Amino acid sequence: MVRKIKAKLVLQLRGQGLSGRAIAVGQGMSRHSVQAVLDAADRAGLAWADADDMADAEVYAALFPGRGERESVFVQPDWQRVHRELARVGVTLRLLHQEYADRATRDRLAAMSYDRFCRLYADYAKVTGASSRVGHKAGRSVEVDWSGPTMQLLDATTGEVSKVYLFVACLPFSRYAFVQGSLDMRQESWLRAHAEMFAFFGGTVPRIVPDNLKTGVIERPREGEIVLNDAYRELAAHYSAAVLPARVRHPRDKPSVENTVSHVATWVIAGLREETFTSMGVLQARIRERVTAYNDEPFQKRAGSRRSVFLAEEAPLLGGLPAIPYEISSWTYGRKVGRNGHIVWARNFYSAPFAHIGASVDLRVTATTIDIYRGDERLTSHLLLPATAVNQYRTRETDLPEGHGWQAWDRERIDAWATRVGPSATAVIARVFESVPVAEQGFDPALAILRLTKRFSPTRVEAACELALAGPVRSPRYAHLRPILDTGQDKLGRLDDEPGGDEAGGYVRGSAYYAGGAR
Repeated sequence: MVRKIKAKLVLQLRGQGLSGRAIAVGQGMSRHSVQAVLDAADRAGLAWADADDMADAEVYAALFPGRGERESVFVQPDWQRVHRELARVGVTLRLLHQEYADRATRDRLAAMSYDRFCRLYADYAKVTGASSRVGHKAGRSVEVDWSGPTMQLLDATTGEVSKVYLFVACLPFSRYAFVQGSLDMRQESWLRAHAEMFAFFGGTVPRIVPDNLKTGVIERPREGEIVLNDAYRELAAHYSAAVLPARVRHPRDKPSVENTVSHVATWVIAGLREETFTSMGVLQARIRERVTAYNDEPFQKRAGSRRSVFLAEEAPLLGGLPAIPYEISSWTYGRKVGRNGHIVWARNFYSAPFAHIGASVDLRVTATTIDIYRGDERLTSHLLLPATAVNQYRTRETDLPEGHGWQAWDRERIDAWATRVGPSATAVIARVFESVPVAEQGFDPALAILRLTKRFSPTRVEAACELALAGPVRSPRYAHLRPILDTGQDKLGRLDDEPGGDEAGGYVRGSAYYAGGAR
């Protein structure tokens, strides 16, 4: 495409006497794009001598004015005013964004999100060379990352050594640090570390600056919206914070935590290198002791320590912790609502509104609840069944259609069905339940027997049950009854292996038949 071609380079090569074809072949460019640049230069009267002192972007803009420029659908703030207002006492980006959004709503214009507002202000400060006034304001942001260097945990029984990863967080203004050990770097550990971090600080900040790890950020394009992990975005919303990931391969976007990570390697990892840990609890306690000593260490070039600055100047400005503690959640996508109006999770069944039968839904699972979503809409919620439960149902009355279109099976309903079939069927079902330790385990085998009445008549199923009870099997199941019905033994009133089968009728062919003498 023309918008990606290096127009200045094309003019330079043309000035050296190369043809359009030679430029395209030599540089691997499209001939049509090269020709478009040459034609535009001829129309504009722009030669290489004129373009030599111009930047690439200026050359391209001179040849193709307006091309490649995209207008935002959002009304743009006055960034000069934003930068000026931030210098005033008590003014924050959150306040300025709220005022901007209110003006946009009043004028019936589209307002950008807080995340985009913060990112574009940072771009403005960087492009104009203005010194950003948000970088080190007290209580405004926290930088988080995993430490590269790790520690070790010894299993005293097996002698196996496990890695312990360190989650590191730092408040840029006071440099007050938080460190926590973890046996892995998975999403649950990442989220739990954030919850522990805010509890340690005793408050929240409006901006979280992480790296671009997959447990937090799904996609970080150069242009456009940052795509956050659902669980991470949910955590940030719970603490009223915006996630503003650092640019890829730009550690200076979060210099405070990068510096703290190197200090942690000295104060924590090196400081505890002579100790052997067999308990995660003991290791966490020793990490906290070393971090406390690090935060209490006096500054070299300013008065006080990290802790004293935090307590005096930053802690009073932190936001309050939510009244309800954050619950770690995980997401499962693309589960189908079954024909019985339930989805399956961990070998148990949870109801969804009957109108969504057959639809694909997403599940948000915490330690105590399971929420069912379709798109952005939460359909229903349930308390999780115990981990030991199997084939049990959670059904909300509001999820069912009016009347009794569907009901969960129980022992009473199954016994009533067996009674309608006959006494032998009732006896077989009773033996099924006697053979299992938990009644729910007998539901499926009992129903499999009773559902034979949908293929064979209830009379034949009753006869098959009577034959099976007379046999050697103590607790007949579907696998015993189905062959009796398929072979019609229930009609003869006996099993194949009963004595006297040969005398029951028919005739025996003699040797002459098999010798070919008779047909």
